[in-house]
Amino acid sequence: MYVHWRDTLQLASKLNVIRIINAIKITLSYLISRITNQPGIQGLPMSISVEPTTACNLRCPECSSGLRSFTRPTGRISLGQFNQILAQLATHSTYLTFYFQGEPYLNPNFLEMVQRAHEKQLYTATSTNAHFLSDETARDTVKSGLNRLIISIDGISQESYSNYRKDGELNKVLTGTRLLVEWKKKLNSPTPVIIWQFLVTAGNEHEIPALHKLAKSYQVDKVALKTIQVYDHSRGNSLIPTQERYSRYRKLPDNTYQIKNKLLHHCWKMWSSCVITWDGQVVPCCFDKDASHPMGNLFSRPFAEIWNDIPYRNFRKELLTSRSSVEMCKNCSEGTRIWA
Repeated sequence: MYVHWRDTLQLASKLNVIRIINAIKITLSYLISRITNQPGIQGLPMSISVEPTTACNLRCPECSSGLRSFTRPTGRISLGQFNQILAQLATHSTYLTFYFQGEPYLNPNFLEMVQRAHEKQLYTATSTNAHFLSDETARDTVKSGLNRLIISIDGISQESYSNYRKDGELNKVLTGTRLLVEWKKKLNSPTPVIIWQFLVTAGNEHEIPALHKLAKSYQVDKVALKTIQVYDHSRGNSLIPTQERYSRYRKLPDNTYQIKNKLLHHCWKMWSSCVITWDGQVVPCCFDKDASHPMGNLFSRPFAEIWNDIPYRNFRKELLTSRSSVEMCKNCSEGTRIWA
């Protein structure tokens, strides 16, 4: 509980008059749009996700990066390009996630980007498989000012871990975690908040009680159990947990599966946040992994123009009236983490 409030205060400390006014504008726009079914919007996104790179060292079976299945261009963002993003969005936005697809630490400029965002008083977060956390990198991560670091662990034995994290080594995850905790102590730093994220599958759900004990021994700040997304879930998948409380899907009497969440005709994310790919494409949310709904490129057009232009307005309108027709929304599940 203490860690939760400390983290919340870290986020609140990033607010100023401009960001508070922007948040009020976005919230009111969203509420009015839901009432009127019209996609009006005022303000700029409160939260943005930036993709450091599409590259990844692992081969996870339900991940576009792991499968190497992108049809969009792949690569990594440059420091100069990231500065362009900050110049357009740092004033109004509050929360910056350094993640979309790929492993952020494979971009050699990643921690320098974090530091620059930190200097702009943005709350910063990322997600990593923790295979590149050497002693030096762990130290630099703590010094960068990163607020939140999600570490994917997905198993507490090498066998269960590699069942999903193909080509991964659990020992590297544990070593990286230990080094981060040690450097937080050495530098007397409350950040980053270290979260072990456990993607619950049929192969590791039995390990959840032992996971909590292991996390405590490593002095991890939080544990988050995450439900797995399966692209073709209707006929079932060997990865889907047997315990329904850990699954996004419900098994039906005919042995098919359906997603548990009802698909409502609205989406807060379309008003409050966006994702920016490594090459500058603005896409609606993290479910658009292949950038199938590009709204414009902020390296060639001002972001504010893209945010308020016809393609974005039309997309928001479609979500308000017929969200079930948008393919990427069909497997969407908000609240996919179970804090534990």
